[in-house]
Amino acid sequence: MAEIKYSATGRRKTSIAQVVMASGTGKIEVNKKSIDTYFPRETLRMIIRQPIDLVGATGKHDVTAKVTGGGPTGQAGAIRLGISRALTKMDADMRGKLKKEGFLTRDPREVERKKYGLKGARKRFQFSKR
Repeated sequence: MAEIKYSATGRRKTSIAQVVMASGTGKIEVNKKSIDTYFPRETLRMIIRQPIDLVGATGKHDVTAKVTGGGPTGQAGAIRLGISRALTKMDADMRGKLKKEGFLTRDPREVERKKYGLKGARKRFQFSKR
């Protein structure tokens, strides 16, 4: 019998993650690398594992993620959203737990554009009275 795979997309800042979950041993792979190689910071690895730990599915599913754009924090957030969405596809009963923790909400914050006449989006040049 064919193994059932659940796929979902997650986004954060300018990162887009395509996540595929299947039953397995708990291996997490990001862009064909292990999670420890791709994300050297423990906090980012923890962010990715949060939804899996919350629903008590640690070591039961293999996660394969293809992520593009943005930096490490945005990519980790995108993968977390993708995993959460895949878990809800797998079992609708998990939705309540994940939603309560805010893992199913897409973070809408984006980088504000730079304005002309200013140093950045909001920072101004120093004012001189004389």
